[in-house]
Amino acid sequence: MKAIVCEKYGLPNTLVYKDVTIGKTKPGEVRIGIKACSVNFPDTLIIQGLYQFKPSLPFTPGNDIAGIVLETGADVTHLKEGDAVFGFTMQGGFAEEAIVPAKQIFPKPEGIDFPIAASFLLAYGTSYHALKDRAKLQPGETLVVLGASGGVGLAAVALGKLLGARVIAAASTEDKLALCVANGADETINYEKEDLKKRIKELTNGKGADVIYDPVGGNYSEAALRATAWEGRFLVIGFAAGDIPKIPLNLTLLKGCQIVGVFWGEFAKRFPKENMKNSLQLLEWVLKGQLKPHIHATYPLAETGKALEEMMARKVKGKVVVVT
Repeated sequence: MKAIVCEKYGLPNTLVYKDVTIGKTKPGEVRIGIKACSVNFPDTLIIQGLYQFKPSLPFTPGNDIAGIVLETGADVTHLKEGDAVFGFTMQGGFAEEAIVPAKQIFPKPEGIDFPIAASFLLAYGTSYHALKDRAKLQPGETLVVLGASGGVGLAAVALGKLLGARVIAAASTEDKLALCVANGADETINYEKEDLKKRIKELTNGKGADVIYDPVGGNYSEAALRATAWEGRFLVIGFAAGDIPKIPLNLTLLKGCQIVGVFWGEFAKRFPKENMKNSLQLLEWVLKGQLKPHIHATYPLAETGKALEEMMARKVKGKVVVVT
């Protein structure tokens, strides 16, 4: 089968498209013929050896998948050969086939196509866990989303609105902000042109934001934290800007606020029942049309490197998907 292989850590142009041999399906596993795998920002870090963990070389990146069950291992009862499915794998998604623990794979409803199914679990799972479990966002509170036009950011905008918050979307261009408005944002901030702290304060009548959702990091984090309300919650999602900010901790004292880490993958592993409950709620909203991932573009498997380059260049609005 064909797969994208990271043989050495580096930029997307170092990835190799080649024939690889897949292993045998073990008990508790399923072999999936992959139809779609979405690109997530951590993919760009993993191939460079810059993520929290480093897979052993060589490896195939990609984790948000959808496809058809080709084979089930012993002890798998909720899936059978021929089932359309979606799910999450730690690696191996940018390939024609993958072997995945069956507990991480779910039946795909008929009303959701493969690219949408592959764009759903990580972005919406992360954002829902962040807003519901970590921030405990309440109706009527103000949510500011940085990097709001990206995969997790746009998910946070839509979910924040569903949860009853007033949503302020912050992004770098007017066309990105227009997409945020189309997905439920009440107000917008162009932080390339406007002072982020000042505008948050203005839009909240001086109170500040109850919740900040930050997948960007860099210079924007401290400015946003300074614009939180008393007892605000600052959600640390990721560092798409490349720099991990060093935050003056006296700000938490002065504001009585919290800096809260969000690591959906570890949450899903440690609390599978709670994650399943979240996933079922998200799936219900998708089926009802209340949530719909925005597909920026699709790429064939052989051009996965181009999709990753698009992500690194911050040109992506919503999700980019690799299809086979």
